[in-house]
Amino acid sequence: MHKFKTSRFAWAVGYLLTLHVAALVIFTLFRVALFLLTSYEIPAESNSISLIATAFVKGLWFDNVIACYILALPLVVMWIAGLCNYTPRWLYRTTAAWYTLFYAVAFTFTAANIPYFEYFFKIINSSIFNWFSYVGTTAGMIFGESSYHLPILLGSLAILGWGALAFYLAKRFWQKSLTAHAAISWLRRAIILVVGALLAGLCMLGIRGRMGYNPIKISQAYFCEDPFLNQIGVNPVFNLLTSALDDRRKENKQLELLDEEQALAHAQTLLGRKGIEGISPLAREVEASTAPNRKHVVVIFMESMSAHLLQAYGQEKALTPYLDSIYHHSLTFDRIYSAGIHTNHGLFSTLYSFPTIMKRNAMKGSVVPQYSGLPTTLQREGYRNLFFMTHESQYDNMNAFFRTNGFDEIYAEEDYPKEKIANHFGVADDYLYEYALPILSDRAASGNPFFAVLLSISNHPPYVIPPYFKPRSERIEDQIVEFADWSIAQFMAKAAKEPWFEDTIFLFLGDHGKLVGTPECEMPQSYNHIPLIIHGEGITPMHHTSFGGQIDIAPTLLHLLGISYTQNNFGVNLLNEERPCTFYTADNLIAARDEAHLYIYSPETGQEFCYDTSAEKIRLTEFDADFEALKSYCFAMLQSTEWMVRNKLTLDYIPEKERR
Repeated sequence: MHKFKTSRFAWAVGYLLTLHVAALVIFTLFRVALFLLTSYEIPAESNSISLIATAFVKGLWFDNVIACYILALPLVVMWIAGLCNYTPRWLYRTTAAWYTLFYAVAFTFTAANIPYFEYFFKIINSSIFNWFSYVGTTAGMIFGESSYHLPILLGSLAILGWGALAFYLAKRFWQKSLTAHAAISWLRRAIILVVGALLAGLCMLGIRGRMGYNPIKISQAYFCEDPFLNQIGVNPVFNLLTSALDDRRKENKQLELLDEEQALAHAQTLLGRKGIEGISPLAREVEASTAPNRKHVVVIFMESMSAHLLQAYGQEKALTPYLDSIYHHSLTFDRIYSAGIHTNHGLFSTLYSFPTIMKRNAMKGSVVPQYSGLPTTLQREGYRNLFFMTHESQYDNMNAFFRTNGFDEIYAEEDYPKEKIANHFGVADDYLYEYALPILSDRAASGNPFFAVLLSISNHPPYVIPPYFKPRSERIEDQIVEFADWSIAQFMAKAAKEPWFEDTIFLFLGDHGKLVGTPECEMPQSYNHIPLIIHGEGITPMHHTSFGGQIDIAPTLLHLLGISYTQNNFGVNLLNEERPCTFYTADNLIAARDEAHLYIYSPETGQEFCYDTSAEKIRLTEFDADFEALKSYCFAMLQSTEWMVRNKLTLDYIPEKERR
């Protein structure tokens, strides 16, 4: 036994296991950093320490899966080398390089998970690959935001320290292996064969994560009612890899919630549609109740503007004095939810009234997809459609998509003076509005109405506060909201002096929300609950409290404009139609809610979460008929969306090639 313990294979195994344990320690330290740096308060319960400990133990479980994946090949190679009693220095160095490379990647994503989780309240997932197409912009966001510097530092230190440790231990263990016997007997080879097979088996078990029929899945991390603790046990690399693999599965490429014929029939009933032959089962003709008024329209998409940031919706701080001031003199909708939690979701669903399907970016594609919607309808009515963004025009394929689908003019970073570029997301909000104003005045002077969309950015990291703006708040996260509101106020004050102002309808809405306060569930409501304020001369002030979504904005606006049109989408006119509930998504989760219930579903794991929202603090409850109704509603809408998109039934007319 003594001779076996000092064999070359024993030293090689000692090296691998030492690095394995060290990696688990570093993963745990990252989890501690996430726990401490994330602004979330653990409920003060008697068993909170036990719950936290359980979350960390589960985290160690998931960490071990990733560590075993990295361990597998070196273990097999060292096992074969041990059987040959051949463990040279180059083999140790090669193993050290292997560990350095793969853990550098693992620690990079684990460090990146800290700011990602802080912003989205989700473990990092495959949605980040959408950002890889914009290296410069993404790099500017990462390195330009000061709150990201600590995670970057932690990741850099972990990678450098890990590399040094791997090569140092390689040298030490190789030197120890030189003291082993130069030759080994067949008995010792037999022992090495058995021990190696046992270790390889344990490694495979570690990769599977469990003994059962199926390998470990994300659902294993969910063990309590606290959404924060349920998530921090998930290893970020594990979540990233599994979500990327899930994206490649047929059932995730094509959402499969229920039978499509059943979904379409139910959607027709829910929306009161009979369909139009040749267009779609959900198409209908909408007749205006008034004559067209040909007012100009300005839509301001406010980046990350959660309703929870406005005092009108309960915010204690005065962060949005302008928006709060016009709230009481406008047509407002208090229960509007964004289609998703990314900007492309908000733009797509608002302008074309199609729901967002999970983390999918519907605007991307080598062949630009075509949709009818608000821009195309207004274009037919003689409107000049303009889109203003702060960043480069190709971001999220916006330039190609919007030019293909109803916009006449696109203004982006390429059009602005270089000295006005604030960061890698382009110009600040106030300059965007300043730049757009004379162009709008010029288009109004032509005699034709314009439809202008202005997409702000300032309320998105990296935050840039211009020196000429003096915020009242201390936290930069609050200061930037003040600046975003102030920029809108400046724009409206200047626009009020223009002759077209009184003939214009202004819409203010969030593209999506952001985390405000403490997350109350797996899908914090502040991420999707957004303000919708419609303001202008002739708009009767009124506060609507029925539920709706971004998909309902276009039909509601077209009603205000007195325009008849063919509708082929999922929106309803919130002024004379009422939804029994609203539905939305957040990357990997689906939700539907009404006055007293919130239903959340994960297509990846099949898990359901049911919340009672009738009290001041929402709480988990049992699935019943009310939740079945919510589930049926959102499943029918999303599955019907999947069917219409896949069959390219997204236009409000019969394409010429299909008429022949």
